[in-house]
Amino acid sequence: MSDWKRICALQDIPPLGSRVVRLERHGDIAVFRTAADEVFALHDKCPHKGGPLSQGIVHGRQVTCPMHGWRLGLDSGQAADPDVGHTACVEARVEGGEVWLRA
Repeated sequence: MSDWKRICALQDIPPLGSRVVRLERHGDIAVFRTAADEVFALHDKCPHKGGPLSQGIVHGRQVTCPMHGWRLGLDSGQAADPDVGHTACVEARVEGGEVWLRA
């Protein structure tokens, strides 16, 4: 458990929303909550032009970058066709109503 960091309560992230946290080794991380209460974490930069993914629209298991509309898989960080690119993921989990990230 020592390599996991408690971030917040699940209820602190709105459904279909996000929260930004800073991890020492990773920088700014966008933590997303889906409508099904799944939690995913990605670096808060779109691979296209560095847009803040945390300000994007969450739909299903994707987020759409607010700058140019790129769609990225929350579970993989991969851009959806026809776009090509990737942003790094950070392992996330919910345990006992608390959100944890692997630091």
